[in-house]
Amino acid sequence: MENENMQKRRVVITGTGLITPIGHNVPDSWAAILAGQSGLGPFTLLEKRDHEISALCEVKEFDAADYLGRKEARRRDRFQQLATVAANEALTQSGLAITDENRQRIGVILGTGVGGISTLVTQDHILFEKGARRVSPFSITMIMPNGASGMIAIDHGIQGPTHTVSTACASGNDAIGNAYHFIRAGLIDAALTGGTESILANVALAGFERAGATSIKNSETPQPFDKNRDGLIVGEGAGVLMIESLESAQARGATILAELAGYGQTTDAYHITAPAEGGAGAARAIEIALADAGLTPTDVDYISAHGTATQLNDAAETAAIKRVFGDEAYNVAISSTKSMTGHIMGATGAIETVFCVMAIQDQILPPTINYVTPDPECDLDYVPNVARPSLVKVCLNHAFGFGGHNSVLVIKEFVA
Repeated sequence: MENENMQKRRVVITGTGLITPIGHNVPDSWAAILAGQSGLGPFTLLEKRDHEISALCEVKEFDAADYLGRKEARRRDRFQQLATVAANEALTQSGLAITDENRQRIGVILGTGVGGISTLVTQDHILFEKGARRVSPFSITMIMPNGASGMIAIDHGIQGPTHTVSTACASGNDAIGNAYHFIRAGLIDAALTGGTESILANVALAGFERAGATSIKNSETPQPFDKNRDGLIVGEGAGVLMIESLESAQARGATILAELAGYGQTTDAYHITAPAEGGAGAARAIEIALADAGLTPTDVDYISAHGTATQLNDAAETAAIKRVFGDEAYNVAISSTKSMTGHIMGATGAIETVFCVMAIQDQILPPTINYVTPDPECDLDYVPNVARPSLVKVCLNHAFGFGGHNSVLVIKEFVA
């Protein structure tokens, strides 16, 4: 009976942290989202070279030394720097003091699709141009995908389970889902969890271009669910949440922002980059997440869509929603905040989970900007262009990744 009770522990969100192309923290990023502000901008961190794409969603005016100090900033890849900033904000908001009494019951579970690709590329150039002795002694720890979670654990003396999930663009959602399961099972009481990504390296951008996934427009893009969408815009950033068992949060009098109520994960086993026909795998993940939360489609107020603005994804995601929701699909609000942040790969699910928390807190739906021409194949309510005040009690957050990974979270209003 004790194990059964532990498995059913409720999991709540007590802290959030963001650094995105439209803000260096949660309040600024969320205000920009509600204003419909685009993070699109020119290349500043890379040479443009012969890329077809002409714009990115970079984190702007970011100097890691302002947050970490010059010495420590040099020892962390940009994806690790971004994770550190978001984690510090989430921990601060949560008010959780990490002590000798609780540090072994707290985890750090992050997602990233790639890891330190910028360091890998730059250090490889140094090796061939200047020799092996000029390669940074920190290069391995800057490249390794688990470096962000390991460094955050060191920063705060966290000694519980610390690991990294890598399921492409589903990584952030899956990291949160893993942490949720750890807490529900009673293995830990709290976790810093989310995702981080910075793949601003020419080889990565060229790879997405060659895969036919990127938008080649230089303004008013990406255009999720629009008939004239032509692909994603690469972004960078990090989103981290503090999640805890309800007992842990209540025992210390924490402010509870929302409840993490369900998680569903499936694999298409269909194609390495294309979604399964009719969104079958995504639909199963939605159904599993709703069942885990004890909810039905009629309970859902808002869907934070994966919404990459690629032809295949948006059509498949729309089909998946219709498959699960039936006629109710036309009554649920859906939007893609990637229209503003760009696609932040392994971090995107975590960032959008924070936006779901904020939608519940402020009772407002974020918009899908750049929506101009309806697509007969994508004919649902995508909250076009302008944020919409609305009753928001239950959100779904979709994240689907290369490799056929489908990950769905349920975030709902906390009711004691």
